[in-house]
Amino acid sequence: MFVVEMLKSVILGVVEGITEWLPISSTGHMILVNEFLRNYDGFTASDLYLYVIQLGAILAVVTLYFGRLNPFSPAKSKKEKAETWSMWFKVVVACLPAAIIGLLLDSVMEHFENWQVVSAMLILYGTAFIFVERLDKKTVVHNMEGMTYKTAFLIGAFQVLSIIPGTSRSGSTILGAMLLGCSRSVAAEFSFFLAIPVMFGVSLLKILKYGLLMSAADAAVLLLGMLVAYLVSLASIKFLVNYVRSHDFKFFGIYRIVLGILVILYFVLV
Repeated sequence: MFVVEMLKSVILGVVEGITEWLPISSTGHMILVNEFLRNYDGFTASDLYLYVIQLGAILAVVTLYFGRLNPFSPAKSKKEKAETWSMWFKVVVACLPAAIIGLLLDSVMEHFENWQVVSAMLILYGTAFIFVERLDKKTVVHNMEGMTYKTAFLIGAFQVLSIIPGTSRSGSTILGAMLLGCSRSVAAEFSFFLAIPVMFGVSLLKILKYGLLMSAADAAVLLLGMLVAYLVSLASIKFLVNYVRSHDFKFFGIYRIVLGILVILYFVLV
């Protein structure tokens, strides 16, 4: 059983590392992969595992952007330090809607973690990505310094949509940022930075709710999943940053729609 759990943890770590940063719904994929693996019991099927494994993915952002995220860096000028602090304040402002509404609806949303909701959200937001990319949008925010606190707060409001399984935290924030006039690169990077406090907060809530009392074997399974998620996230983040420089998000929209349809067919026919 321990070997099986370790293998499942590797698979789930890969899925988490890829889907957490691409706008295709990490929670939705984790639920579906657990279904396909017939992973109905064991530690890797627990809410504690599925949320705390996200910490590995978050550490990848901190690793890749540490210099940019660090307001105390001696290599930065006074102006650059001020800009870093301003960026963090915008992240905090953007976290407020999810912090308030997410706390209120945390227990309610657990009842929506099923294939019907996931498939519907995959298709709905896949269609939204294609629609938004076809809009004649005016890009007015080309860098983080040009983002206002109002825009940051509104992006945070869009992030609240991601409490519905299958929506995608990165997908909702990127869509919202683009609709508000942010460039694709700014939308993607702000989504990365916004994930740090949000996902740390969600993981902390789950730890407080379920506790960290686990066996040595369960701890090993969790740590392996976090390590795999961390390593895969490093590659995923680099991929998305390079991708948005010369591509739009239509591909991800099509992917979501196709996956949503396949999920429906699987559960209806199997």
